[in-house]
Amino acid sequence: MNFLQAVLRTLFYVAVGGVISIVGAAFFFMNWEPDRNHYTIRGIDVSHHQGDIDWAQVAADDVAFVYMKATEGGDFKDRAFARNWAGAGGAGLARGAYHFFSLCKSGREQAENFLSVLPQDSDMLAPVVDLEYTGNCARRPPAEEVLQEISDFAALVEQGRGKQVILYVPEDFYLDYLKGRGLNRRLWTQSIWHSPGYVSDWTLWQYHDRGTIKGVSGDVDLNVLHPDKSLDNLKS
Repeated sequence: MNFLQAVLRTLFYVAVGGVISIVGAAFFFMNWEPDRNHYTIRGIDVSHHQGDIDWAQVAADDVAFVYMKATEGGDFKDRAFARNWAGAGGAGLARGAYHFFSLCKSGREQAENFLSVLPQDSDMLAPVVDLEYTGNCARRPPAEEVLQEISDFAALVEQGRGKQVILYVPEDFYLDYLKGRGLNRRLWTQSIWHSPGYVSDWTLWQYHDRGTIKGVSGDVDLNVLHPDKSLDNLKS
């Protein structure tokens, strides 16, 4: 009986220790962030999925800039864009817009959709094109075709707003379509819980996709600006 009790006690301690380890790891990963002394300029990106946002609270929670979804593909327009744009501006945040790029639509068609919503604002941050597989259509065109469509999109948007497009690109999309192909634009990297290693010269880094910010209900993407860059750099 004593032996059985000892075994059960050991199993109990092992189980408790495992739960504590899991909870501790989850807490670490949910709260991990880059060194605030090194990466001092922080921002978020949002869409209609975040619902109504209290922008005054956001601005007070160590957030300096925000990118918000404006459009997707050839005809989708984010219903919260106008509200988010006005709210972020009223709170004094640097603000920019992004377009989610579809692999099933032409670059020209998508640029026209984006420009139909993108404000004529010389003080806004450079426009962003979101290049990723998650949430995209099932088509996977050859690299040369994708590069041409992205180039067409960038050329039209840059001509229309006078600011160079920034490419938001996770590692898988970057390696498949952009690496070594000469599309020279600033990059917004995605690397959750560790610094980006697939490019050395990045401008923005999304380090968390389930962050918490005051004024935003639920999860939100968290980002930092490269320490060698400034918000003024993002306005050109």
